[in-house]
Amino acid sequence: MAERKQDLLGRLADLSEEAMQKLSEAPGADKAVQALKKLGDRVDELQRRTKGFEELERRLSALEKKVSTLAKNPSGKTGEK
Repeated sequence: MAERKQDLLGRLADLSEEAMQKLSEAPGADKAVQALKKLGDRVDELQRRTKGFEELERRLSALEKKVSTLAKNPSGKTGEK
């Protein structure tokens, strides 16, 4: 049974290699690969920017809490020592 699975996996690997070879030889494949690479770069950039927005949201929430506290106590005393 294990030999049969290995044989099947080997056949799938061979077919995958053949498909990749044929795809790379297809006209326009170079442009498609370049477009996919650019897409990956753009996704990475968006992820980096999203992390920045998460930090800004955290800081904004903290500031909103401080403003809320100050609005409740207009004398500026928050009860902190």
